[in-house]
Amino acid sequence: MYKAPVEEIAFTLKHVAGLAPALEDGRLGDLTDDLVEAILSEAGRFATEEVAPLAEIGDKQGARFIDGVVKMPDGWPALYKAWAEGGWNSLTAAPDFGGQGLPHMLHVAALEMWNSGSMAFAIGPTLTIGAIEALTTHGSDHLKTTYLPKMVSGEWMGSMNLTEPHAGSDLGVMKTRAERRDDGTYRLFGQKIFITYGEHDFTNNIVHLVLARLPDAPAGTRGISLFLVPKFLVNADGSLGPRNDVHCHSIEHKLGIHGSPTCTMIYGDGRFGDEPGAIGWLVGEENRGLACMFTMMNNARLAVGMQGVAIAEAAMQKAIAYAKERTQGKAPGWQGSGMSPIIEHPDVARMLLTMRVLTQGARAITYACAHAIDMAHGDDAKHWAERASLLTPIAKSFATDAGVDVSSLGVQVHGGMGFIEETGAARLYRDARIAPIYEGTNGIQAIDLVTRKLPQSDGNHIRGFIAELRDIAAKARAANTPELGETGARLEASIADLESATDWLLATLAEGKQAEALAGATPYQRLFGLVLTGAYLAKGALADGGDGRNGERAALCRFSAENIIGETAALKDRVINGAASLAAARAALG
Repeated sequence: MYKAPVEEIAFTLKHVAGLAPALEDGRLGDLTDDLVEAILSEAGRFATEEVAPLAEIGDKQGARFIDGVVKMPDGWPALYKAWAEGGWNSLTAAPDFGGQGLPHMLHVAALEMWNSGSMAFAIGPTLTIGAIEALTTHGSDHLKTTYLPKMVSGEWMGSMNLTEPHAGSDLGVMKTRAERRDDGTYRLFGQKIFITYGEHDFTNNIVHLVLARLPDAPAGTRGISLFLVPKFLVNADGSLGPRNDVHCHSIEHKLGIHGSPTCTMIYGDGRFGDEPGAIGWLVGEENRGLACMFTMMNNARLAVGMQGVAIAEAAMQKAIAYAKERTQGKAPGWQGSGMSPIIEHPDVARMLLTMRVLTQGARAITYACAHAIDMAHGDDAKHWAERASLLTPIAKSFATDAGVDVSSLGVQVHGGMGFIEETGAARLYRDARIAPIYEGTNGIQAIDLVTRKLPQSDGNHIRGFIAELRDIAAKARAANTPELGETGARLEASIADLESATDWLLATLAEGKQAEALAGATPYQRLFGLVLTGAYLAKGALADGGDGRNGERAALCRFSAENIIGETAALKDRVINGAASLAAARAALG
């Protein structure tokens, strides 16, 4: 059974990602260390005792579509009610609308624990939190006062409606249309697919944020507007009015996250209301909807990265527990009676340590991204906004890839029992597989990283960041302790790989050779994630005792440096030299 690693989460937040110095400098308002500990402890308790026990029934029973209504797994509506009543939906929301105004770092830490308990449950509230941020940033005063208080309290939930059957990542070809009305509202018509929590029985109203196109809109993504479309219209006194002309047509049968309803939504077919058309309100400006939605999408991309961390943590815990109990053969040097626990076998230990390195590296990257988001609201805002932009695609991609890799290793550690559903290892593997796909595939994250994020400030931001990483490596080398082994030298070599690949990509883009640059985008993204993993593990080892002598963190850091991050050399070569062979081999695909 999953147990929230509150101590490890707190350490990473404070001493690796940057929470402790931010608290000391007073950059987080009245937040204190004691309050941080209390929030993390209670979030961990709720995830361990309330969420995790219902994960299996959510997987086996799943969300059910019955007579046009989505019925959630047994016990889940009560779980959601307890979650909302605990105030978790309001952690980072503005106090003006009932929120607590706490840093994003605490939100993502709590989000990790809830997703470890049940990814299928946690994704629903996550989207509501993203919708709250988008509406707070771009909504009119009328929309804010009408919807935000009940969304912040959790009384109502939100959803994000982008994808259409013919328009996945390319939103510029979407067909959902909006028509203006004289009263300032709009009528929406169209179909959206893959809408997470588009319908459910958690709350009595659902606030859909929907992308659509006006009749006179410019072509492509410049002609997309964002609309708020509630399931039920809201009366002037805040009570629920008539049903809006929007409904769920069906839900998908998926590989994983069975408890999460993935809906096909129909807008404006005349099923509800006096006339066809779902009534909506403009969010932001006409034809500027994509910019508004990106507020929600960027929030969601980091949140999906947290899903990767969460699944990796849960899979790692399960695998370590099994490896300590399962006996098989006699490991080299085994002195006990009978067969040895499989954790004593070198190959199993290697798998388990790889799982721990990837989990901790992904955690540090995502928390560092959240820290940058928090710091972007204070002094040196431009620097931290660029840091958050740079880290977001890496946090989403590296962490979700880690979730798949670690949960796959978890199945392997379990052996044949991992392929059997009863152990729960297979469920984690199935759940993990969606995370590299939705909220922008990891390939799209790589395109974003290389073409948009590296050129920030003419490439000076990424160069400054690499200098910061070099400083960590230099401190690891200077520590010169046996516990850290070759960490300093190996990390310096990997950072050099990152710098060479970065310089090549920036130069290639400057020459207008976008195809060549994009051929190496995904390898570069992984290279970056591995370097950050090595650097952040070293930073944690140095912070734990001051000189890297603390056994467990130092040992894990050394294992990472001497067994994992050496992959960066091959990745650098693939970035710089792989484009020609990729283009030449295209013919082999037919």
